[in-house]
Order: sequence, then C-alpha cells, then structure tokens
Amino acid sequence: MILINLLPHREAARQKRKEAFNAALVASLVVGALLVALIYLVYESRIADQQARNEVLKSEIKKVEAQIKEIATIEEEITALKARQKAVEDLQSDRNAPVYLLNELAKQLPDGVYVTSMKQDGASILVQGVAQSNQRVSEVLSNFSGGSKWFARPELVEIQAGNISLTQRDQRRVSNFTMRFQLLKPSEVDKNAEAAAKN
Repeated sequence: MILINLLPHREAARQKRKEAFNAALVASLVVGALLVALIYLVYESRIADQQARNEVLKSEIKKVEAQIKEIATIEEEITALKARQKAVEDLQSDRNAPVYLLNELAKQLPDGVYVTSMKQDGASILVQGVAQSNQRVSEVLSNFSGGSKWFARPELVEIQAGNISLTQRDQRRVSNFTMRFQLLKPSEVDKNAEAAAKN
C-alpha cells in the first residue's frame, strides 16, 4: 500500500525551523545578556578593587605627607640648633679674643713703639701709638702683615712727626701713627694653619 501524505509537510518543516530559529535567537539573547552581565560584574569588581587600592594609597599618601611635614619641621629645628650652636661657639671663641689681641700686640711690637690708644669695632682694631722713627712704624706693619697669625690686612692710616719731652731740656722727635688691622677669629686662624700645612 502506498502512503501519501496529504498534509502540508513543507509548511510544518518551515514552522519547525522558524520555531528552532526563534528558540536559538532567544537562547543567544539570554546567553549574550548573561555574558554582558558577567563582564559588567567582572569590570565592576575590578573597579571596586582599584578604588579600594586608591583609597589605601590616599591614606598612605596622607601619612607620608604628615611625615614629610614633620621632617621639614625637624630640619628647621636642626638648622636653628646648628645656628645656635655656631653662635655659642663663636661667642666661646670670641671671649678669648682680647687675650689673643693683647698677647699678639706684645709679641709683634718692636722696641721703641708704644701704643697710646686702641679701639675695637667688631673685628677691626684701630691703634694709635708713638714710635721712635718711621722705620719702627714700618717694622710694625711688616710684623702685623707677615709675622702674625692673628692679625690681617694691616693699614697705616696716618703718620705724623711729633716731639716728646723726656725732661724740660730733653726733647726727642717721634712718629705718631694710626694703624688699622683685622683681628682674625680662632676658626679663621685654624683654617689658615691648615691651608699652610697643606702647602
């Protein structure tokens, strides 16, 4: 017996294919939506992790900035302390300056030269005195410039001829002089000594 299908099989097959396509379309839409949601969640998690790291970095940066400020204040305090220490050391060394000055004057003044007055203005010393001759004044300048480690830059300000009365009948010609020079600080003397030792 011959079976003949009189039903519209082509339309039924077409309908099945359409339904399969629609099911595949819906399934792909659902899978696509799930993939998009999964990717969104992954990126959202990464963003949240990065923001958490950023917050940690910000808090650490604030701590470091506070430490930097503290270090800066400590450095300022150290600088101030060093300045105070230097001032104390300078005062300590300068308090002996009059002793060095008088001792060196006694060593460097040759016979026949007498100091009548002396003024100090900082490191500058102005000396007035009497010498037996101009040659003695020249000797004083020479001693102050080359023979003294405490005196620097001697300068003859003025020299005048004068007379001095030893007795009523005995008068002698003398040279009245004014001289200026610099008194070096002990630290400068030490530096000069070190430089001389190297040479």
